[in-house]
Amino acid sequence: MRSPLSVTVAVWRAIFLREALDRLFRERGAWFWLLIEPLTHIGFLAFLWGVMRRTEMGGMDVVVWLMVGMLAFFLFRRTGVQVMYSVDCNRPLFVYRQVKPFDTAIVRGGLEAFILVFESMIIITIVNLLGRDAIPGDPLLVLGAAGGLWLFGMGYGLITSVLMELVPELEHIFKILMLPLYMISGVIWPLASIPLPYRDYLMVNPVAHGIEAVRLGFLSHYHATPGVSLWYLYGCATVSLFLGLLLYRRYVLRLVMQ
Repeated sequence: MRSPLSVTVAVWRAIFLREALDRLFRERGAWFWLLIEPLTHIGFLAFLWGVMRRTEMGGMDVVVWLMVGMLAFFLFRRTGVQVMYSVDCNRPLFVYRQVKPFDTAIVRGGLEAFILVFESMIIITIVNLLGRDAIPGDPLLVLGAAGGLWLFGMGYGLITSVLMELVPELEHIFKILMLPLYMISGVIWPLASIPLPYRDYLMVNPVAHGIEAVRLGFLSHYHATPGVSLWYLYGCATVSLFLGLLLYRRYVLRLVMQ
């Protein structure tokens, strides 16, 4: 008789292969468009800052600054969105008693992190070939901040996936929410340039802490926004994960039977 752990690992492996094939080969050139999206954002914003003759941001090359912020935000956003739709996209699998809603969520989040790692390596290589110094000075800090953003994305996705099942109309709000979050997280302009007390209000957002911490990992003398804290990021990630798991446990039958 197989142990519960071996059954779980087998389920995760099967879901991972299913999701990877769907994510990367569902449409012609799907993997290409995954790479083009962040490159387009970085290139367009770099062009705008170039027109304004801005070459540095907080002591960091503006192209590298944009690249790091964009990739860090995409890690949170893509993870959150993929986990948010994990139950809805994998509902037919719940006829198998071995497959639980949380299995689909954790595998989707893990797959997104896996894809972003390869995307980031390719984009960083391209930026370096263009003559920009985009090598992390403190890889451990980069990994720590990226891990916090991924965990917060997981927690966000778990919470929103359950809330969407309870109140389907909330899906429209969650879709709109990512745009203002993109604007206020310091991805496209430095939060350090915003005067007090408004800057403190924006730093309530844990995603901003993660993005600034990743930039610090790339350049130790980067002039980060005051008050950046990985403890705060991980605290918010832990609370969101705990709340998400509680919601999954409370409404597991509704998620399966919906």
